[in-house]
Amino acid sequence: MMLSVAEIARALGPTLRSHSGAGTPLFRRAIIDSREAAPGDLFVALPGQRVDGHDFVADAAAHGAEGAIVQRPIGSPSPDFALFETADSLAALQALAAHWRSGLHTHVIGVTGSVGKTSCKELTAAVLGVRYRVYRSTANQNNEIGLPLAVLAIEREHEFAVLEMGMYARGEIATLARIARPETGVVTNVGPVHLERIGSMEAIADAKAELIEALPADGLAVLNGDDARVSAIAARTAARIVRYGTTPGCDVRGSNAHGHGLDGVSFTLSAGGEQTEVRVAIPGAPGMVNAMAAAAVALNYGMTLPEIAVALTEARPYRLRVVAGPGGSVLLDDTYNASPPSVLAALDLLADLSGRRIAVLGDMLELGSYEERGHREVGQRAAQVADILIAIGERSVVTAEAARKAGLKNVTHFPVRAGVADVLRKTLRSGDHVLFKGSRGMALETVIAELTAPANGGEKRGSA
Repeated sequence: MMLSVAEIARALGPTLRSHSGAGTPLFRRAIIDSREAAPGDLFVALPGQRVDGHDFVADAAAHGAEGAIVQRPIGSPSPDFALFETADSLAALQALAAHWRSGLHTHVIGVTGSVGKTSCKELTAAVLGVRYRVYRSTANQNNEIGLPLAVLAIEREHEFAVLEMGMYARGEIATLARIARPETGVVTNVGPVHLERIGSMEAIADAKAELIEALPADGLAVLNGDDARVSAIAARTAARIVRYGTTPGCDVRGSNAHGHGLDGVSFTLSAGGEQTEVRVAIPGAPGMVNAMAAAAVALNYGMTLPEIAVALTEARPYRLRVVAGPGGSVLLDDTYNASPPSVLAALDLLADLSGRRIAVLGDMLELGSYEERGHREVGQRAAQVADILIAIGERSVVTAEAARKAGLKNVTHFPVRAGVADVLRKTLRSGDHVLFKGSRGMALETVIAELTAPANGGEKRGSA
């Protein structure tokens, strides 16, 4: 962003409480962590359950920040430090982002879904980036705090911005859409993620539909035609609909898929009466699904199918890490988060790999009424794919039991992570592939860290 003190004051209302006027800072970035502060930064003091940002305004100023948004009176660090006092600093951050967005001519693409939205966002941005100047939101900038920060990071020179939109409750995506004003919306799928909080699959579909409901009449809704719930929300937008998937009748269609293990997947991509062969570096079914979504967006903005195929082949939008493990084993670090659809997709990838296949699966949290069924489905699939299953957590008892009933003999259950690394270290040998997958709260990456500590001889191998 490039906003002056006066422009921020106008955007937020009569809020300027402290500024001598001697200096005329031009704010280039909004931040919420005082440790990241640098000259040109605007610090937004957000109150939290454990940490209150207001306690770090002086620290932000010491690191170079030239102003702050606050929601309670505090002393100014210096006469030239701009203090904007508001009733709600988060609401002020969102209002400032909406103000900045209103002055941009950037095409904004919103991406949401229960699973795969980050990979879809990355792949879409990578494809568009072959021809256009593209901004993409980073890390976890997909919520009521992160998305406004992402919008404020869009530069006027960016022709496109691809923004991820997540949700924990109804109305949140609608709020994000009011800030970002997307003209294209991508919905990847509807699954039992946050079901415990949301209440039902129908409610999750309703929440995801908020993105396409916010699209303008001349916008575009890109929907997964293989997901019945996603396809059904098409009636809830005035925008043009494009469906992607493997189902006959999809506007952008994938077929003849062939997996290449950790090296990705290849398939035939068809659209508008044309077709081309594509290879994507994302392993398994998610690679094909996300490639089709990215292609659907790129086609809408004038890119050709051959151009898209080349861009997809060259893109490297990774989240899964591949790490060298003990005894010549290979560890697949997919610990970022987990839900039944994402775990099943990860197990499909494991099925394509050679050697012994070992699944280390932790609890899937916030599944609500779907909890037992989800863990059971994962256990049944693990029995078909894995030679060894290690289930971790109180909910994963169901996973272990389902795998045993489905015929898998080598199943171990751990109530907590302690001891898992020791068992694996004694078990692993050359050629083994080990999948680690669990909800964020299970912190299975700590098991990988134990296995790959320097004393154990493990080193990072690469990414996929």
